[in-house]
Amino acid sequence: MGTKEKYLEELLLKEETVKQNEIVLFNDEVNTFDHVIDTLVAVCDHTPEQAEQCSLIVHYNGKCTVKTGEYKELEPRCSKLLQAGLSAEIV
Repeated sequence: MGTKEKYLEELLLKEETVKQNEIVLFNDEVNTFDHVIDTLVAVCDHTPEQAEQCSLIVHYNGKCTVKTGEYKELEPRCSKLLQAGLSAEIV
């Protein structure tokens, strides 16, 4: 096994050991599409297009994963979503 292959194997193992969590956004009957989109852009670093797609998925499916990562990185973002009046949780 060459150096490049060994590096890639170590990288894959490292990725497996870091537990990935998700922020799931839930549908509600309170917030407007514009508010959800603006909040996702500000809090989750979405592009306007990504945020719009997520808002439509939430509307039609009831929920959508809006951010994936380590818990410690997601927790402050999820708190900001909640403070903005959205319904979200980390799973």
